[in-house]
Amino acid sequence: MTLGVLRFLRGALATALAGGLWGAVLAAPVPPVAASGDMAPRVRVCTLCHGKEGRATQEGYFPRIAGKPAGYLANQLLNFRDGRRSYAPMSHLIEHLTDDYLREMAAHFAALDLPYPPPPAPQAPPAVLERGRALVQQGDAARRIPACVQCHGAALTGVNPAIPGLLGLPRDYVNSQLGAWATGQRRAQAPDCMADIARRLTPADVGAVSAWLAAQPVAGHGQPAAVLPQAMPVRCGGVDGLPVAEGL
Repeated sequence: MTLGVLRFLRGALATALAGGLWGAVLAAPVPPVAASGDMAPRVRVCTLCHGKEGRATQEGYFPRIAGKPAGYLANQLLNFRDGRRSYAPMSHLIEHLTDDYLREMAAHFAALDLPYPPPPAPQAPPAVLERGRALVQQGDAARRIPACVQCHGAALTGVNPAIPGLLGLPRDYVNSQLGAWATGQRRAQAPDCMADIARRLTPADVGAVSAWLAAQPVAGHGQPAAVLPQAMPVRCGGVDGLPVAEGL
């Protein structure tokens, strides 16, 4: 799994760089800290990858950031800046920005209330999709894999203030992020629950989960839930204040 995931990540990055993305990012101005109160023009560079208004699409590699929980977006910006996540264009853009400025950027995108496009046609056979659905909705207790809905909400649109939605994301992006957690290329604040979970997933599990998620429509504008109705099944860094099931 490790070698295959690393090859995928290198391939995705090489494709992006070959398409001129790195040059475009290097040529783009880093958002100035001392700018007008209107954040939209200051984050325009973000749309080079994440699409107009941060909408992205399900056809490409980059994730949607519009409407995601502000705490989650802020955590990811901090992770890129501080080296817990590694992607050269992102690091270049934000390496000199302050915590407060990154949180202001996150709040801007979180406040956008925009519709999602319909999902693409399923990209896997029915048996694979069913395996993905079962893992997402039920998990696998024997392997200590919690259901995705236990943390990301019953609608899988995330939970405020810091748990992201899983719908409306490109299949390749979900694959690569699970692989990055499993190989240590992506990290989060301790305890890094997603890294632990990703290491328990087989390559077939990852492919099934990403295929099923990518094929699901997003209800309404995919707004995150206000609260998680039950305790989280594991402790996770970056989501302080949420209850965790007893004994964990």
